[in-house]
Parts: sequence; structure tokens; C-alpha cells
Amino acid sequence: MNERQSVLIVDDEVSNIEILSAALEDDYEIYFATSGEEAVDIARTNMPDLILLDVLMPGTDGYVVCSTLKADPLVGDVPIIFTTALGDRDAEVRGLTLGAIDYITKPISPVAVRARVRNHLDMKRMRDQLAEMAVTDALTGLGNRRRLERVLDQSAVRLAMNESLLSLIIVDIDFFKRYNDAYGHTAGDRCLSMVASALKRAMQRTADVAVRYGGEEFACVLPECSHAEAMEVARQIHQRVQLLDIPHRASDAAAFVTVSVGVATAACVAGGAPEAWVRAADEQLYLAKSAGRNQVMGREFSVQV
Repeated sequence: MNERQSVLIVDDEVSNIEILSAALEDDYEIYFATSGEEAVDIARTNMPDLILLDVLMPGTDGYVVCSTLKADPLVGDVPIIFTTALGDRDAEVRGLTLGAIDYITKPISPVAVRARVRNHLDMKRMRDQLAEMAVTDALTGLGNRRRLERVLDQSAVRLAMNESLLSLIIVDIDFFKRYNDAYGHTAGDRCLSMVASALKRAMQRTADVAVRYGGEEFACVLPECSHAEAMEVARQIHQRVQLLDIPHRASDAAAFVTVSVGVATAACVAGGAPEAWVRAADEQLYLAKSAGRNQVMGREFSVQV
């Protein structure tokens, strides 16, 4: 069963929040904020599926909040519906120009709100499903390189708020070209799928993401994961692939399929390039290969801004 979608209600009048919440709480997870500043913080922390945003608020008004959210890589694609008592065509056009997808005027009609929210969330779910297909590797069911780039970008931005740790693991199947030459591409595809399953079983946390990085390479993004923890995951991957006991007569590393693994861990900082983790993990993978393959190497590093 699908997880409930979530709605963030932003309004400086608590009575309006209560009306909107009562109309939606049976079907959706509800968050609320009573100021623009609070709305931005809650949106970044909880990643709602849709935002109902009041236009007229003291301090930071809805237009500024909308512009701020749309410029944020973490929440820029979250649909925003403006709620207002203005009834002003110019105000409506301004809101839509800033990126809002709809406009609801007060006083609130619960029936109309439910219908509009349902319609927009249904469309968002379909867009999300199509987007997920675009970042999924058809053979293994893991994410693809595009998914890796997206997850790294989002994780680096989100974790920089608290300078939290981010770890990246890159896995390469040893002498895979030789495997394909010796056993054929059908067996090669089966090998890739089995290694992908071993990766997924090695990662225990829901926040961790495994992808097929390209060809016979895989990558694992581990947010808020220490280097020691990431190294343990890498060793688990290495061991689980060995336990598959896939024969590989053309390998110089072993009589069965093995992997070389590179691990890199750093604290996220504002302005830090996500590519830094890829470079650092690639360097460790290169060292593992240079040392004879079939092993794990890793290091902690500092992200340069």
C-alpha cells in the first residue's frame, strides 16, 4: 500500500489552518506553519508533497515564500496552491508567474479544497512515477547514473544544513569484460542482477540508495553515515558477492566473481560539490584495483568549497 502523501498548510490565522486541516487530515499527513520563515524550514525538513500557502502574512509574505521554495533544489518541484482572500486577478497572475499551480480564494470551501488537492496530488504521483522510471536501471531495478546524481545533489544540500556526514561507495565487478567473453552476455546480465541483489541486502537503512553507476559499476549513497559504518557496509557487499559463488574462470582475482570497492566519507558543507565524493571514492576504487582487486579501500576527506 502506498504511503500517505503529505500537505503543508501555511497561514498566520490558526482558524484557517484548522479548517484546511479538518478537510484534509483523513486522507493526508498534515504539517502546518504560521509564518513564512517557519514554512521554509518545515518544507525543507519534511519534504511535503503539496503546499497550501497563504498570500497575505506578516513579515515574509506568500510571494516571497513561493520564490524561496521554487529556488531551492530540495523542494523546488513541490506544487504550491495559493490561498487568499484577495480575489484580485493581478494577484492571481503574480502567484502563478512565481510558480504556483493553482489559486484558492477564501472563505474556504472544504469540498473544493479536497477536490483540488486530490487532483494535484494525483498528477504529482503520476509525475513522480514517470520520473522514477527515468532514473531506474531496467536490468537490475536499481537507480541509474541520473538517480545517483540527483540523490547526491539533494543529500549534499540537505546535510550541509547541519554539516552532517555523507558516505559514497563505488563497487566494480572484477574482470567483468572477461566474464562476458567467457560466459556470454546473458550470463553477464544474470551476474549483474545477482550482484545488484547483494548490494541491496547489504544496505539496511531506508535512507541508503543503491544505483547501477554504469556497465559493471555500482554505487551506494549513505546519508548521515560515518566512515566506519560505511566501511562495514562495503565489507558486507564484498562478502555477500563472494557468497554468491558465481564461477569466473577468466578472473585473475579468484575462481569466482569478486568486486573491488572504494569508499569515501566527508562532512557536507554549503557550496560543496557533490562530485567530490565521486572523485574520492573513485580514487579509493583505483587503489583497490591496483593492489590486486577483490578488496575494500576507503578514506575520509574534506570537501573544498
